[in-house]
Amino acid sequence: MQLCVLIFNPGSQNEGIYTLNMSNQNTVVAFENEEDATRYAMLLEAQDFMVPQVESVDVEEIRRFCEEAGLKLLVVEQGKLLIPPPTNKEQLDWQPETSPASDLDRLRSQLENLFRNPS
Repeated sequence: MQLCVLIFNPGSQNEGIYTLNMSNQNTVVAFENEEDATRYAMLLEAQDFMVPQVESVDVEEIRRFCEEAGLKLLVVEQGKLLIPPPTNKEQLDWQPETSPASDLDRLRSQLENLFRNPS
C-alpha cells in the first residue's frame, strides 16, 4: 500500500518531511489519497507556509522511517478533511546547522532510501 507524504526541498541538503506536533510528539502526516495530500499542501501554501511536494511512499517504509527517527505516524484516511493548524512554528525543531553530522546524515539517508526504492 502506498501513502502520500509532504516533502520540503526535495533532493536538496535541506530536505524535510512535514510533521505536526501532536501531544508534544512530532508526527509525520501521511495521506491514503494523493488528492487529499495535494489539497492539504495547498492549504499550507495559502497560510504562507513553505510549499511541499507530494511524494508517494510504501506504508511499511514510512513506518520504519518514523520508528527509526522517533516520530509518530498519522495516516489520514481517504476523504477525511484535515486542516492545518492556524499557526505554524516560526522556529523549526530540526536545524541542519545545529544537528550532529552523523544524525543528519542518517536521517537524510533514510529519507533518500524511502524515495529511491519504492516497493
